[in-house]
This record gives sequence, C-alpha cells and structure tokens, in this order.
Amino acid sequence: MVNTAKPGLKRKAGDKKTPNSKRQQTETSKPEKKRSKPVTVSLDTTTPNESDEEEFVEVEGEEGDWSDVEMEDVEEKPQGQPKNPNSAKESHQAQKLVHEQRKAAKPHSDLLSESKRIWAKRQKHVKELLSVIRGKVKDIVFKHDASRIVQSIVKYGSQADRDEIAAELKGKFKELAQNKYSKFLVTKLIRLSSTHRQSILLELQPQVLRLLLHREATSVLADAFELYANAYERSILLREFYGKEATLFTVTGGSAEDKEKAKKGLAGFLEGVDIERRRRVLSALNENLTTIFNNPDKGAITHAIVHRALWEYLGALEALPEEEKEKMRRDMFETCQEVLAEMVHTKDGSRVVREFLAYGTAKDRKQILKVVKPHIERMCLDDEAQNVLFTALDVTDDTKLLAKSVVAEIVNSAPKLYTSVQGRRALLYLISPRSRRHFTPAQIASLAETDEIRSRTSKKSTESREAEIRKSASEGLIAWIKDNGRTLIRDPGASLVVTDVILCAEGDKSAAISSLITAISSPYPSLNKTDPHPMDLAHTSRIYKTLLQGGHFNRKTEAIESPPEWDAASFAVGFVNQLTKDVVTSFCTKGERNGTFVVVELCAALVKEGEKEEVLDARETVKRWFGGEVTKGVEEGEARGKVILLEKLALL
Repeated sequence: MVNTAKPGLKRKAGDKKTPNSKRQQTETSKPEKKRSKPVTVSLDTTTPNESDEEEFVEVEGEEGDWSDVEMEDVEEKPQGQPKNPNSAKESHQAQKLVHEQRKAAKPHSDLLSESKRIWAKRQKHVKELLSVIRGKVKDIVFKHDASRIVQSIVKYGSQADRDEIAAELKGKFKELAQNKYSKFLVTKLIRLSSTHRQSILLELQPQVLRLLLHREATSVLADAFELYANAYERSILLREFYGKEATLFTVTGGSAEDKEKAKKGLAGFLEGVDIERRRRVLSALNENLTTIFNNPDKGAITHAIVHRALWEYLGALEALPEEEKEKMRRDMFETCQEVLAEMVHTKDGSRVVREFLAYGTAKDRKQILKVVKPHIERMCLDDEAQNVLFTALDVTDDTKLLAKSVVAEIVNSAPKLYTSVQGRRALLYLISPRSRRHFTPAQIASLAETDEIRSRTSKKSTESREAEIRKSASEGLIAWIKDNGRTLIRDPGASLVVTDVILCAEGDKSAAISSLITAISSPYPSLNKTDPHPMDLAHTSRIYKTLLQGGHFNRKTEAIESPPEWDAASFAVGFVNQLTKDVVTSFCTKGERNGTFVVVELCAALVKEGEKEEVLDARETVKRWFGGEVTKGVEEGEARGKVILLEKLALL
C-alpha cells in the first residue's frame, strides 16, 4: 500500500473538507494539561471540574480522503504531455469509487458514514449559536447552563469565534473568574485564545492576591500560571506579589528589552536597584506571602505561582548582608514550616524546601522531616517531591533520625514503588545515590545545587553519611528480595533494583541470593510457551550475568566496577551448588543466547578465583557437566556466544 497523498495528486475542486481546519483539529484533540497535585492529596481524590468534557478528535470528511488508494489505481500521466481535464476527472472519480468500495467493506461502514455526516454539521450549529448570543454574552455567561453554551463555542468554534467571545467579555474577567460557573470559561479562553491571553491576565493582575484567596478564582490563576502562560505572562501575575512600588515602575507592553527583563521575574526588576529599594520590595513580598500562608484553608499554598514567588524571595536575599539575610530566611521558614508538605510537588516549591533543608539547623531539619513523613510514599512517586527526600538524605547528619523517618518508610513501600520509574529511583538512592545508570545528568545537577551549602552547614562527610544510610536500608531491601525474588526478576524495572541491592547492600545476603538462584532452577526451556523460563528474558539473564562478572561494566573505563560488598566467586559457587547439570547445560544447548553468556561469566568467575577450595570444587563440577557429548552439543549448536563459551570451558 502506498500513500497517494503527494504533491502530484490533488484534490478535486468540488471536494470539501470538514469545516474545522487542520490546526483546529490539533488543538481540540490535544489532551488538556493537568496541574500537579500536592502529595497531601490522597490518590483517589479528584476535584470535579464542570468544564471537563470529552475531547473529540476531528475526522476528515468522506470526500477528499484518499489515504487508502493504491498507486496502481491512479492513472499515471507521461511527463511533458499537456494535462487533459477530462482524464483527470475520470481518474479522480475512479479513485473515489475504489475508496468508497473499500470503506463499504469495513465493519459498520454505514453507521460510521452516517455518524460522520451528522458530526460534520457541528460547526454550522456553532455558528448559529454564536449568532444567537452575539452581543449578549455578558448577560448570560454567569448562568450555569448558559455558561456551558458559551464554553462549547469556545471549545468547538474557530479561532475567530473564540477571539470574538474574549473581546466581548473584556472588562469582566475578574468578575467571571470569581463566579462558580463562568470561571471555567475564563480558563478555556486563557488556554485557547492566545491572542487575548495577555490582556486577560493584565485584567486579573491588580487583584492577583485577592483572587488567589478566593474559593473560585484561585484555580483560574493556578491553571493560567502553571499550564498555559509563557514566561512574560507569568511575570504579569507575579507582579502583584512585589508590592505597589514594583507595579508602578513596571512597564506594561514595553520594548523587547523590557519584556526580556520582566521574564526574569523579581531578579529582573531588582537589577541595578539600591539596597533600600530592594529592602522595600522584599518587605512587601514577605508581607504578601505571609498573607497567603496564614490562609491555608483556601488552598492557595499548593499553587505553583506562590512557590515561584517564595523561591524568588529566597534568591533575592543573597544580595543582603549576611546577618540580615539569615534573619529574613529564618522568619520565612518559621512562617511556612507547617505547610511545606503542600509545596514539594512543584519545581519551585521543591527547591524552596530543599534550600530550607540545606541551610537549616538540626532542629529545622527534624521539623521538616516530621511534616513530610506522612506523605513519603507519595513523594517517592513524584518527580519533584522525591528530590526533597534525596536532599534530606544528602544533608542530614542525624542518620538515626533518617533511618526512622525516611529510610524505613521508603523500604516498607518497596512493593509499591518498584513498579514505577520514580519509585525505583527512590529505592536506588538509598543504595547507589546519584548513579549515572539510574539518574540523568539534569537530575544529578539539580541535586548538586545544595552541595556547596551542605559543605558549610553539615559536619559529617558525604561518604560516611551514605554508608550509614546504605546500612540502614540494606536489611529491609534484602529481606524484600528474599521473599519476592521469583516475581521481581521477571519485572524489567525491578531487575535494576535487585541487581544494585545485591551488589551494594551490606549485611548477610545469602538468603536473598539463594532465592534468586532458586527462581531459575526450573527445567529449561519452559514447557509453557505463555510463561517463558526466566533465563529467556533479557533483563533477567542480565541480573545473573552482572552478578557473576562482579559488577556493572563501565563503558568509559572499559572495566568492571566491583563494589567492595560483593563477592562474585561465592555467588558462582552457590550458582553451581543449587542448580542441576541439566538446567545449566540446557542454557547453552537449547537456548538462543541469554543462557550461554551467563554460563560464560560463570566460568570466568570460577577461573578468576580458582585458588579457594570451594571454587576449585565448583570448577570441577562444571568441567564434568560439560564433558564429552555436552561440549560436542555446544559446538554443533547454533547458540550465540558458543565460541566464547568453549574458550572459557577450556580454561577450567
């Protein structure tokens, strides 16, 4: 099948598209963004949104849709000859006939055809609806049912329709945002009418603080700031936090240079100002933030706009004298310490809490951990919130407190955490913090932002702190693998956690190792095709290969990184003692590739540590297993890696 929608194949002049343009199709078919929820909100709690309607994807009308026509159905015209209109018309008719025949052969073709015909009338009705309410939108938009009507026009109408609605409502957006029903219309216009977004936000800007504390309007500002506004439009909403002086001296709609300065937020406004003016602005910002934090029942403290203002406040303190800076930071911490758990789910909120952790005293850190402890499992599953936990592990000297309040909670949640990327990172940070195998350079750089502060506020060395945390987490993680090894090795994500825990954890790992080896002791290959043997799973075989070779392979150094807590030779001995000859030899003679390379690493481990008595016994056992007919079977087999395996067997 060849797609014929190419430049050489044009649509008939009489063919029509459905009324909505391609751009509009894209806009209406995109799933609406959702704000990140605080970790203090339970997983099954949802906030009803009256504007949440099912998103429909625009479909191309029957006419002009030739995506299923093969090139053989299109009459090719020799180049250089004049075009024959009649011939082109006949060709298009033939194409259309073939397409209709193919559509008719599909299931429910009549039903779909009729549905599309009726659906295509929607735009006509939207236009009629707009003509009925034109000039009266302000009068009806505050009603429940009428607000729905206007929302439908904004959602399904053209861009011109949206702009017309926005223009008619100019001057009313503050009142609309405070209404129980019309607030959803304001959010829709901010989202879909980009040409009017700035004017809407400028209309709301003088009352931002009051609207944030309003039960209905707070969600409008939160959505606008976090989901739809660009950098300059966010600066419009933040301006009110800086006080009257900042509002009066800020240019609205100025030059490109002014807009670039505004995008920097408070830092841009304070560029080049004297120390007294800086103090006045920071005092106003402090007062406004305190007003927000003293009204937690309204929910404003969970919004990203408040967290950005607080982060900018802490950043602006750096230009003040040291004593004054510390006092103002201390005062702000005491103001918001009880609600810090409401802030960790956003980027700026997470950075604020991490800075409080880094600068805080032992008592401050204890208070922060007390506040977030009930929400640790949820924090582990959130990209931004988990960074707060990682920073707590990085900067807190009291590792006994960490073991009780953070480490134990994470380990106990392991059965729920290993199924997601974020959860696995939380588990791995206890064992292999900031490992480039599991953390991106951006994540590591973000976590490193507090390292310089930690060097001044923490007394314990990084190495000793990490070792103590690893030790406190090891027992629980090893026990978890021992009890669930058979299940965990089959999960691709869990296999990463299992490998690093076995390699790096401290303590007695013999029971967990025995569980892992027992998990592959069943006859190979599996008789049940729907349930393959673990060794046939690439991620599972990689666990045993890594453990037998002594650690992870580092591509930069071209060498194996062997953790001091791991003994590959002992694992190889246990591998030989627990598995039978039939199972191990079958890995190489009946498998395709995975098992062969595992046995290669088994032989290499036994050769490398061949002086120990138990290792020598295991070597002899493997030599007996692969004697005579078995080795011949390997040579005649088609398993990948057999050449390397034969070389390793010869060294036993």
